[in-house]
Amino acid sequence: MSGIPREIVFTRHPARQGMVWLVAAFAMFRKQRLAWVLLVLGYFFLLMLVRALPAVGPYLMTIVKPTVAVGLLAAAWTQERGGRPALAQLFSGFRTNLIALLAIGLFFATGIALAVLASSLVDGGKLLELTNPGTAMTQDELAARLEDPDLQLGMLFSALLSIPVVIATWWAPALVVFQDVGAAAALAASLRAALANWKPLAVYALGVFFYAGVVPGLVVLLMALVLPPAVGQMLAIALLLPYSLFLAATLHVSDYVSYRDVFHSGETLAPLTYGTD
Repeated sequence: MSGIPREIVFTRHPARQGMVWLVAAFAMFRKQRLAWVLLVLGYFFLLMLVRALPAVGPYLMTIVKPTVAVGLLAAAWTQERGGRPALAQLFSGFRTNLIALLAIGLFFATGIALAVLASSLVDGGKLLELTNPGTAMTQDELAARLEDPDLQLGMLFSALLSIPVVIATWWAPALVVFQDVGAAAALAASLRAALANWKPLAVYALGVFFYAGVVPGLVVLLMALVLPPAVGQMLAIALLLPYSLFLAATLHVSDYVSYRDVFHSGETLAPLTYGTD
């Protein structure tokens, strides 16, 4: 029976659920603040170690990212059941369906690379030149290039092409780990569920934009208006550094919260089977 393909059931939610995911994720984070901050710092540290590898680092980091992110899913799973998130869980993905998780990472890296390559169709290769690791330029040169309408069109075109790749990989690692499906089935199910839940995902994206973009921007603007530049800059950094860590942790918890709500809506904790890590 295990070889017979099975349908992965999901629930279609109303638009407001996107904000519910963020609120519920923050509530989980707030109960274990220190543990989640340490987990997120460890997560970024592991990725930076991989990225530091000569030549292949940046590409390998993208490929292994879903595997490392599974550790954060495992931490949320543990907390939901009364346990405490732990740093050791960051390595959970390397012990659970590793091949499928690496395949998802490879799919994501390839999909994004193809989206960037396709930008040449509308901008004459300007985005490719900008993203070339060998391209060196000053901040002023970068700012001038970013004002190029052709480059802006290429970036927009590439971003649009990247959307299916992003949503296909959104819940795929969780499906691989928690429902023990292969990479292809997980990607397909994630894509179908995301398209069916485009309204809550759109609200979720707007919420992320507000908290990650608008709020920090307002803080920096307010500091610049009421304080001397040097003082305002230092105070803004002092406020936004912990804020960024808290937000990053909340967003990673929301990956689990949204997966749980979409693929296990209304279920008790018992139906979920996962290792004791």
